[in-house]
Amino acid sequence: MKMPQADADILARRDRIVGALRAIVPGEGVIHAEREMRPYESDGLTAYRQLPMVVVLPETTAQVAAVLRYCHQHGIKVVPRGAGTSLSGGALPLADGVLLGMAKFNRIREIDYENRLAVVEPGVTNLAISAAVADEGFYYAPDPSSQIACTIGGNVAENSGGVHCLKYGMTTNNLLGCEMVLITGEIVRLGGRHLDSGGYDLLGIVTGSEGLLGIVTEVTVRLLKKPETARALLIGFPTSEDAGACVSRIIGVGIIPAGMEMMDAPAIQATEAFVHAGYPLDVEALLIVELDGPQAEVDHLCSRVEAIAKECRSVTCKISHSEDERLLFWSGRKAAFGAMGRISPDYVCMDGTIPRAQLPAVLNRIKELSRKHGLRVANVFHAGDGNLHPLILYDANLPGQLERAEVFGADILKLCVEVGGVLTGEHGVGVEKRDLMPVMFSEIDLNQQQRLKCAFDGKGLLNPGKVFPTLHRCTELGRMHVSGGKMPFPDIPRF
Repeated sequence: MKMPQADADILARRDRIVGALRAIVPGEGVIHAEREMRPYESDGLTAYRQLPMVVVLPETTAQVAAVLRYCHQHGIKVVPRGAGTSLSGGALPLADGVLLGMAKFNRIREIDYENRLAVVEPGVTNLAISAAVADEGFYYAPDPSSQIACTIGGNVAENSGGVHCLKYGMTTNNLLGCEMVLITGEIVRLGGRHLDSGGYDLLGIVTGSEGLLGIVTEVTVRLLKKPETARALLIGFPTSEDAGACVSRIIGVGIIPAGMEMMDAPAIQATEAFVHAGYPLDVEALLIVELDGPQAEVDHLCSRVEAIAKECRSVTCKISHSEDERLLFWSGRKAAFGAMGRISPDYVCMDGTIPRAQLPAVLNRIKELSRKHGLRVANVFHAGDGNLHPLILYDANLPGQLERAEVFGADILKLCVEVGGVLTGEHGVGVEKRDLMPVMFSEIDLNQQQRLKCAFDGKGLLNPGKVFPTLHRCTELGRMHVSGGKMPFPDIPRF
């Protein structure tokens, strides 16, 4: 049977693009066979899957620039990808787009202890930086739960945090500079090796931009000296509300822990069965509070936190007495997401942020929503900065459960905004929260954000379909008040 002309034209165009990309990235740097592209069809949000048109794995900044220049000239969409650990669908491919993988940019180019910085390529894993400088007593502070796999380039794209972001900040607070390639192929440098730069904060704009503005090819990060002492407390409570109240009290008296994490009973039990970290199984909520600094200060603060916890009705309190014990306490929290496989075949990991004082009320409302939607939920989150990670448990093999989980998740995020919070703390918007953006932003706000994107990417080729619920052509944004011109995105393919 003769192939329809339209399909033949699509295949011919694809073959031309593959050929051109092979000329730029020779050898095994271009992947276009369906079987070999399967590992790239999804990121951490596995409910959505789509094969890309072609995968390109450049090794040099010059190759990245040449690929982007070619795609810009020929109107080809580009989706950047790091390690694929994004939980918001930020790296979901497009059927008519190039997936630009940065995994081969995996070298640490320079470590400068005198100026306390490291220059690394975007494919270097988060944990690899701390491992490289550990012998000299330094580390890189942001520590997402996926730090063993997630890359610095992805951390920049999502402004990732981690369990220690309460005291030491998110990626944006630990980033000094970056090299970035624009869609036109132009290579620019933002920031540098110093703490701050004059002029517009372009580095701040790029951090958390989810691959919509350019492709980062080099990152300069701050290194911190390891604290003299660090101790962790495991504190159990009879209710999640008591634990939430304790969080607010600790911060309210002026104590800023290095990290303060919270887990509820389902998460505690699944994690303890998986890691055996010594978590109490007869409590409804568990706080992990880490304090660091000079030993005398840490000892004093441990006593104060323990006293505050008792005032908030804590029923157990265990304080680490060695580095191995401290790491054991944290090992459970780091493995919590993976441990959910013991109690549910599937889960959706949400990501919203609320004012700390709202923790008890919001946790109560999440329980009500759980009953309303008929789905269990396990809570594991960064309590210190109010960044919630409710894990909605479901079974994808049961018809309708995924859809119910998504509606449940949307209700949680709407609740976060309702109490004065925001839609995302560190996972980004991607496709997961894209259609909820109007809950938080007005149309004027969204139009202004898209104008900023247009300043970097006038043709809208970089990661289209992410973040914004409607697509405006850059030429339309200047006349929105006249035409109101919009073009809705097509539905994202869901597995």
